[in-house]
Amino acid sequence: MTSTVPAPATRTAEGSALQAVLLDMDGTLVDTEGFWWDVEVEVFASLGHTLDETWRHVVVGGPMTRSAGFLIEATGADIGLSDLTVLLNEGFESRIDGGLPLMPGAARLLAELHAHEIPTALVSASHRRIIDRVLSVLGPHHFALSIAGDEVSRTKPFPDPYLLAAAGLGADPARCAVIEDTATGVAAAEAAGCRVVAVPSVAPIGPALGRTVVSSLEEVDLAFLRGMMARTH
Repeated sequence: MTSTVPAPATRTAEGSALQAVLLDMDGTLVDTEGFWWDVEVEVFASLGHTLDETWRHVVVGGPMTRSAGFLIEATGADIGLSDLTVLLNEGFESRIDGGLPLMPGAARLLAELHAHEIPTALVSASHRRIIDRVLSVLGPHHFALSIAGDEVSRTKPFPDPYLLAAAGLGADPARCAVIEDTATGVAAAEAAGCRVVAVPSVAPIGPALGRTVVSSLEEVDLAFLRGMMARTH
């Protein structure tokens, strides 16, 4: 499957600088950051290794190649990156088969953006096979397109995924609001020139110019996003 589906005609909301909303997936819309760590712990335990809890902050939010590569190097596990990637994806899929909890406020925000015809993209470092499973729960109609980590040459923390999403929506990155939960994702969005709402999940994220930090998506709605864009332009 390609990384995009045909996007509806984009339009800037009248009286607002906001052109599009780009959303991360794990830890932002779905409560799955803990799922990934649990799977990593289980897979490495099966290989005879125990993961250090402090490594959790190292691997969160990044592409699987980086996270898996780090864990292989840190543990000295006798497994290749491609084989480990398969095991991690399979373990994650088994986890979400048992239920996929949404983050508080996620369903309401997606419904509001869709109702107001705000061009929206899902931008994740997860692989396409995982994104498609999650989209079936989130509702693919909520997104004009989606970008997967295994479909770009450089994923987060590089700006490429967000630049690709903005281009796919016909939007100026500077007029896109990005919602992220990790420092890695925030770095990618800011490098792309987007305005960021950070909703920290595992590790704290501090405020910065062009960045707004909230404790939950329940604090975020369309009026909030339009107001944020107006304040930073």
